[in-house]
Parts: sequence; structure tokens; C-alpha cells
Amino acid sequence: MQAAAEQAWALLQDIGSVAACMPGATISERIDERRYKGAVAVRFGPANMSFRGEVEIAAIEPSRRTLRLVGRGTDTTGGSGASMDLTARVDSVDASSSMLVGNSEVSLSGKVAAFGARVADAVAREVLKQFAANFAAAAQARQASAADTAGGGEAGTPAAAAPPPAGTPVNGLALLWGMAVSWLRSLIGLRGT
Repeated sequence: MQAAAEQAWALLQDIGSVAACMPGATISERIDERRYKGAVAVRFGPANMSFRGEVEIAAIEPSRRTLRLVGRGTDTTGGSGASMDLTARVDSVDASSSMLVGNSEVSLSGKVAAFGARVADAVAREVLKQFAANFAAAAQARQASAADTAGGGEAGTPAAAAPPPAGTPVNGLALLWGMAVSWLRSLIGLRGT
């Protein structure tokens, strides 16, 4: 991404901004220095699911620009549960660019697990791709804002596209359709325009 590692690291530590980059996620309350309450909304066609729970900063290593988040939640009907263990790191590429590197484990139980691990894994991969794109846009906006402020411009002026509005449900079927189209294109050798 076209943002210095320090700008990306500052963004990664801002849990509210990180949640805004995650499709369907919102932070509703800060419990203490390391724990937050929030929600994630997912839509599978006509079925909408909203998970409410907590996210905790389990570890933070500023010297390595590494953050570990652990989250747990249940859907509002109580029929499904989800947990996540995410480790993310910001690596410097050069003075003006960096890379977000991450690893996550997601566990599902109850009704949502009935969708099957393959479908859930595929949706999770697509959500993470969207998150990475939104995170890069937000980091680039911070970089541009910092450059404007340093150059005498007006502080806080957004210079890049902001992430989508927080709380918009993830459309699981649309994600699966996009993956199916990509797979078919790869089979017959078509390229998107």
C-alpha cells in the first residue's frame, strides 16, 4: 500500500478505524483499554445474521508493529456462534509504502456452521480481501492527510476514498457469485474488463 509503515501501524492500533474497514463490522462501545463491544452483520441471500460480542487486543508489539485480536460473539437469535483469532503485522517496504500481513482463524458453531466450512472459508477470504483494500485506502488517506498537514494544507482533509460505511452487511451470496465467475473465467481463459 502507498502509506508509510508508521501511518499504517497507527491505523492498525485504532480499533474503531480497523472495524470500519471490515465489511459489516461496527464497534459500539469501548469497555476498557483492550476490550471493545461490537457487531458484525452478514447476509446470505434472504437470511441476515448479526453477531454481537467482544473483541480484545490480546497482544501488541510496537517494535514489530504486530497486533493480535481475539473476538467472540453470538448471533442475535442465539442459534450460532463465532470466534476469531487474528494476528496482523505492518511491514515497511520503503520510506513511503508498507504491507499488511495477517493470519486469522475463524471458528463457527450452530446454524451458521451448517453453511459448511468450504462456503464459510471462501466468504471469509473474500471479506479479508475487501478488508485489505479498505485498510489500504484508509492508510493512504492518513498518509495524504499527514502530508497535507506537514505541507501547510488544511488538517484532516480526506485525500483518498474512505472505507465503505460501517455496518453494511456482508453479502455472502454476492461474494460467492463473484468467486464462481472468477473460477469460470479461469477455466475458459477469459479476462475481466
